[in-house]
Amino acid sequence: MKPRRKRPTVTREVAEEAVRTLLRWAGEDPAREGLLDTPKRVVEAYGDWFSGYLVDPAAYLRRTFEEVAGYDEMIVLRDIEFESYCEHHMAPIIGRAHIGYLPTDKVVGISKLARVVDGFARRFQVQEKLTAQIAHCIDDVLKPRGVGVVIDAVHQCMTTRGVHKRGVSMVTSQMLGAFREDARTRAEFLRFVDARRG
Repeated sequence: MKPRRKRPTVTREVAEEAVRTLLRWAGEDPAREGLLDTPKRVVEAYGDWFSGYLVDPAAYLRRTFEEVAGYDEMIVLRDIEFESYCEHHMAPIIGRAHIGYLPTDKVVGISKLARVVDGFARRFQVQEKLTAQIAHCIDDVLKPRGVGVVIDAVHQCMTTRGVHKRGVSMVTSQMLGAFREDARTRAEFLRFVDARRG
């Protein structure tokens, strides 16, 4: 999957002025001492928060290892923390992703799985799409016998505005290949994901 775009054609100055406009709209004075550098800081933060638009997550998976002594059992990386932003309210989504796959003849370094999560999370998102993107990226590049992704996240668009419900999280999953077709494989993956809470 290619990155959607390079850095936008909007200049930094225009972006900083947009922040000043929002500050004025909220009832603040952007010229106030405490807010003078806020537009610059917000634009820099956006560069970090949305750096996923500048990367191709699939590229992280292209360096694989084949010397695994015939290992072909499930590989699970769990509790991959991430931060994303809701595309509806631009509010944070904070959660954990769990990834499992059944390798064919190659495996990938586990840090690369975490980088795939970050590559998609550091974009405006909805959790369902994020879950599917991660699973399909791994499936497309590694061609494993199956992939499972579970995401558990808290949405600040629900906890800090609107219904103001705290203590709730949303869980989504995407199962492909053997994880979808074989109930035992799926159950094994879900046991691994939940092992510390069971």
